[in-house]
Amino acid sequence: MKKYHLANNIIGWIVCIVACTVYILTAEATASWWDCGEYIATAFKLQVGHPPGAPTFQLIGRLFSMFSDPATAAYAVNVMSAVCSGFTILFLYWGITLLGKHLLPDPKNPSLKDARTWGVFAAGVVGALVYTFSDTFWFSAVEGEVYAMSSFFTALVFWAILKWEEQSEDPRSLRWLILICLLVGVAIGVHLLNLLTLPAIVYVVYFKKWQKTTFKGFVLSGVISVVLLAVILWGIIPGIVNVDSAFDVFFVNKLGLPFNSGTIFFFVVLIAAIVWGLWYTSAKKKNKPVINAAILGFLMLIVGYSTFFLLIIRANTNTPLNENAPKDAVALRAYLGREQYGETPLMSGQFYTAGKPIDAEKGYTKYVRGKSETGKDRYIPASYAQKYIYRQNHTGAFPRMWSDDASRQHPKFYEYWAGPVRGDRRPSGAQNLKFFNKYQLNWMYWRYFMWNFAGRQNDIQGHYFNDDGTRDYLNGNWICGIKAIDQSRLGPQDNLPDHLKDNKARNVYYLLPLLLGILGLIYHVKKNPKDAFIVFTMFFMTGLAIAIYLNMPPRQPRERDYAFVGSFSFFAMWVGFGVMALAEWITKLCKKEEVYKIVLPVVFVLCMGVPTLMASENWDDHDRSEKYAARDFAKNYLQSVKPNGVLITFGDNDTFPLWYAQEVEGVRTDVRILNYTLSGMHWYVEQLFNKLYESEALPFTLPKEFYGLGHDVVYLQDRTSEFLEVTDVLALLRDHPEHFTMNYQGEDVVILPTKRFKITIDTADLAARGVIPAELRGQIPTEIRWEISSNALMRHQLMMLDILGTNRFQRDINIMNPGYIKDVFPIVESFCVQDGMNYKLVPYRGMNRFTAETFDYLLEGVDGKPLQWGNLNSDIYVDPVSMNMGDAQRQTFTFATEELLRLGDTAKARRMMDTCEYYFPKKNFYHNKYCIYMIPLFKSVYGQEKATEMWNDIYDYYAQDLAYYAQFTGEKAAGVKAVKEEAISIIYTLGNDSHFNMENPQLKDKSRQLLSLYGISL
Repeated sequence: MKKYHLANNIIGWIVCIVACTVYILTAEATASWWDCGEYIATAFKLQVGHPPGAPTFQLIGRLFSMFSDPATAAYAVNVMSAVCSGFTILFLYWGITLLGKHLLPDPKNPSLKDARTWGVFAAGVVGALVYTFSDTFWFSAVEGEVYAMSSFFTALVFWAILKWEEQSEDPRSLRWLILICLLVGVAIGVHLLNLLTLPAIVYVVYFKKWQKTTFKGFVLSGVISVVLLAVILWGIIPGIVNVDSAFDVFFVNKLGLPFNSGTIFFFVVLIAAIVWGLWYTSAKKKNKPVINAAILGFLMLIVGYSTFFLLIIRANTNTPLNENAPKDAVALRAYLGREQYGETPLMSGQFYTAGKPIDAEKGYTKYVRGKSETGKDRYIPASYAQKYIYRQNHTGAFPRMWSDDASRQHPKFYEYWAGPVRGDRRPSGAQNLKFFNKYQLNWMYWRYFMWNFAGRQNDIQGHYFNDDGTRDYLNGNWICGIKAIDQSRLGPQDNLPDHLKDNKARNVYYLLPLLLGILGLIYHVKKNPKDAFIVFTMFFMTGLAIAIYLNMPPRQPRERDYAFVGSFSFFAMWVGFGVMALAEWITKLCKKEEVYKIVLPVVFVLCMGVPTLMASENWDDHDRSEKYAARDFAKNYLQSVKPNGVLITFGDNDTFPLWYAQEVEGVRTDVRILNYTLSGMHWYVEQLFNKLYESEALPFTLPKEFYGLGHDVVYLQDRTSEFLEVTDVLALLRDHPEHFTMNYQGEDVVILPTKRFKITIDTADLAARGVIPAELRGQIPTEIRWEISSNALMRHQLMMLDILGTNRFQRDINIMNPGYIKDVFPIVESFCVQDGMNYKLVPYRGMNRFTAETFDYLLEGVDGKPLQWGNLNSDIYVDPVSMNMGDAQRQTFTFATEELLRLGDTAKARRMMDTCEYYFPKKNFYHNKYCIYMIPLFKSVYGQEKATEMWNDIYDYYAQDLAYYAQFTGEKAAGVKAVKEEAISIIYTLGNDSHFNMENPQLKDKSRQLLSLYGISL
């Protein structure tokens, strides 16, 4: 037995080292897109990230980053994910061998002399390595996100319960269950995924302690597991904070004690109760071992959960990133409840046809800290949690089709998936289940499953449907590489255009991992149905159950496969058992047991081809070791802002990399980043009143109290035909709020007396400071006027109106996209000019597209150091976000070149285009429709020959498309009709428009000949 454990440990560590090495070698060099920048920034300085927080991740991330400098801190956190992922593989391997040992003739005494014992090791190696090189897990393993660490804790907890099962006869085996409680508590500070191990844990205990299982016992165990999960998820995790919050409010408001006194009392009582409970249940006369173990387990869970104190401690230091500012139990309640994201119905609620809520029920009271009339601490009621009420005939059980967000096309795509809804009706039960099955299960789970065990078409976001409702055969589907299967589902697989064929994320495994896993599943069910059920429970809970819980609407902004990564690890167990199945079944065919010694090595070598194939297919699109795009683009955006300027951002990829650049690498900390999305939250606006690093507080006329909790909206009434100064209107509201407040349906509402606003400009001062060009002085009006069409302004809109009016162009305000603030300042595009990477608000209608400094910024960079563009010109994998960002900047360079040519600076125009071509080469950024306007620029800058080369590149791109789309027939032809028509249109434009064909008869003939094949004359 000792030799078995030694061999098992050595092999496991070898697999772990392989996985760690792969992940460290391919780890992203710096911060990635999406949430990674925020997670790295909050870990580096122990700040407060978005709800519900990840304090365990932050603490361990801080530990890793302590041994680095700011320039390499992101890589250190990425390496942390790589190491966590490598250890996930270790515990996955040990999990497979622990279960595989149960399949041996003598599970309690495995011998290395028995070839079948080596079959267990072989299963562990193949299963673990298949998961090592799987698409989704590898993606999460090399970036600073929570899913790698979450997977580690899930694998560790599952291994721990299997170790308990192995040692359950040992009187000290309870230690494993206590350890699990601690690990679950600690893992809550990473992600809630770990809680999904609880049902499997209950069944492991049931199967072990009750060797004779019954239907009643089986069902009861399932009920207990669900109750246990619910108690922790909806009871203990929020409950402790909710009760703590109630104690503190009572002690402060009723007893007149200082803030946090109730919290201290609550935890003293809780600790005392636990200590007494442990003493009482362990006393000789009152010996209650089960209750004692339960209390001890609860204690360990709370100890692990205590990492959330980090958030309260750091929030009270007012860290630069302090999302929701959870400074006490009262504020932590809303933070852990993720209230800023709204509520997604689960088992009952509204359908999308319900429209807007018709009423709202008041929930718990939300408080802000303040003082009583006598100067004592006091929690002041400011708002209420709300549960929205919808039309009853548009609500029901298990609402899968619930979101009415037309801006994201949710209603339209619901109908694509499940059919139209007639009249004032809700979706039928059949439609609801059809959407659930086809979209939430098939498209948003099984498609991702097949990505990992069959193959992936490409990395382009897939929605199944095109915008016109036809099937999308080109983007985001699973494939396997077997032509007959792929072609029957997705149309022709021959003569793919280069941009589809050469997509680095096009990976095929020929169904080998899937088939091996199915073999392993069948084998496992036959040999040990109890263990197979436990693995299935984990597979279901970390996969399909999550799909049910998330209740995702269509048209997600990004692929969500990372949410189901745990499920894929448990299928990888069955992939491993497929090795044992093949070896055993071949041996049975030979009808000689001694053949197993020969069969196993052969089967092992053949099956090792599966992870080898996956590694070779996936390496190029998972190697991020030379990627710097997120960091470099963030730096470029920040560095193009003038000193002490404001930069308005919107979404995650606008903001998180910039936070990383400022908080970790210290880039341009004088620039104030204003996330317009987050400014709808009271805590965020309140923080804008504070100085941050070298950045002064933002300019406001209204004090922060007007943006506080409960001040969500102001209403506009058109009481005058005059245009009123923004600051005058807000000053009246500030100084005489009683004149602008009225009671409506029992609540006080704030009214602004106009929809017409103006900003008066001090042209002399702005001209003296260079804000207004000298040549425009005296030529521009002294007022900017505009009218707001809506009848109400939400908090973020009022904030923006306040800043614009109060600032009066004294401080540079830059916007990544002017459309962000169009709801408040509808004429924004007329008063913007591109300054560097951003659009800058100016007090005059833009006379030029660019500021003069922009050209030098793009060409020379900062302080003589050229701008860096993420290494996107090297032979690396350019992910879709980086591709979009690069395409956008290529257009910026193109427009800048066009502007320079208009100004007559041909030499600088050529340098601009040279720079663009160098940093965004066609090997990584195809010459397609976005480049068509570059043809005349190429002619002006480089001459006819290179312009013709560009023309041919664009022509070839769409000629390949046309040749491919022409192969589609029948119903599948409708799916490519729109892109086929677009390709024809571009070929037509290339040939017909002299602006692009440069009056070259050969180019025109080339287009004519191709179009004639499709019955179109030029």
